[in-house]
Amino acid sequence: MSFLKKIQLFFCSALLFIGCSSGPGSKAKNTGEDSVSYYENAPGKLTQADVRRYYDAVNAFYDTNLVARGFNGAILVAKNGRIIFEKYHGYFDLGKKDSLTEHSAFHLASVSKTFTAMAVLKLAEQGKLKLDDDVKLYFPNFPYNDITIRLLLSHRSGLPNYLYFMEQLGWDKKTFCGNNDVLDYLIKYQPALSYKPNTHFSYCNTNYALLGLIIEKASGKTYAEFLQHNFFTPLKMNDTYVFTLADTQKAMPSYDWRGRKEGLTFLDKGFGDKNIYSTARDLLKWDQALYNNQLFTQETIETAFKPYSNEKPGIKNYGFGWRMNIYPNGKKIIFHGGWWHGNNTMLMRLVQDSATIIILGNKYNHNVYQAKKMANIFSPYFENDEEDRSESMKETDLNTDKTAVTPPKKKNNQRR
Repeated sequence: MSFLKKIQLFFCSALLFIGCSSGPGSKAKNTGEDSVSYYENAPGKLTQADVRRYYDAVNAFYDTNLVARGFNGAILVAKNGRIIFEKYHGYFDLGKKDSLTEHSAFHLASVSKTFTAMAVLKLAEQGKLKLDDDVKLYFPNFPYNDITIRLLLSHRSGLPNYLYFMEQLGWDKKTFCGNNDVLDYLIKYQPALSYKPNTHFSYCNTNYALLGLIIEKASGKTYAEFLQHNFFTPLKMNDTYVFTLADTQKAMPSYDWRGRKEGLTFLDKGFGDKNIYSTARDLLKWDQALYNNQLFTQETIETAFKPYSNEKPGIKNYGFGWRMNIYPNGKKIIFHGGWWHGNNTMLMRLVQDSATIIILGNKYNHNVYQAKKMANIFSPYFENDEEDRSESMKETDLNTDKTAVTPPKKKNNQRR
């Protein structure tokens, strides 16, 4: 073989090696199955006239319903992924008078459920669990039959709410209660189901406390590690984290409507149903990631946003970790609100209009839940605003996380 042919053979072999090494399969092999990548889409275009029109309408809502009513928090409204309104009003710590900024992370309360539900769906995509798995598969001593992951996600399990039964069954309120404690109490005391599984919807934090544990079982990671790796890091949600008691000093405090500081309670250790802290800008990244089929398949997104409780007619329904209002004109609002101590939150997605509404507060203010009034800024969603708003407020009162609440009275609600 001539010297020239040897050189040609060498370069051909080298090119073949490089080509094989840089293919999609080898990339996964080199970085391991834990590799997660995400490429952010550029914001869509808007005319200056549209930006001004949207801005003026949102600003009118902001001034009238929030600032004039003692609001302390953040608001961000976006269209086509482009921020058209962003304001930070008040203080991180009312005592220190340190102004809120775009990096101020608020307790999301039940908006945390959107991350928990999508984490479960991510594990389903990865083949690490199935939505119709029985809970007993993960907790063999679980005392209830016919309760699946699907029913936990859609609040159709019938399980009693741990916010009430832990104390009623004798939990020492001087000791913080974690997710495993909730599971242990369900196994030990077997409090009665509120209703037969999969017969109707009833919002219950126990469902998402158990989902937090299932995420850990199925993934082999802690809840915080799984979310950090699969969501927060690839989406560059750099100000978002899962709260632990070690974060008590750095976490944003919250206040009642009078401005009195709210302290921690024995229920502040858990995860899955609450305890994610985030910012308005990070939540916009989360919202935008649900559009482009990079983080989830379109099938998964449709599964999350499908209504699962159709026993009663009406516009209100629940998917997997997402509330929804479905209107007769075909319009649909995907959202979740939250209330924990003095924290009020709202993440609202107007998917058909590519619009996002985010309001986060750390001083209790019921007007945060009027965010839905802004939907009609983008296109007609509902005609009778007052009637629709009162329905939404009633739902929020009954079903949103809160600590200062009297447990509902039920016959034979618990048994030892």
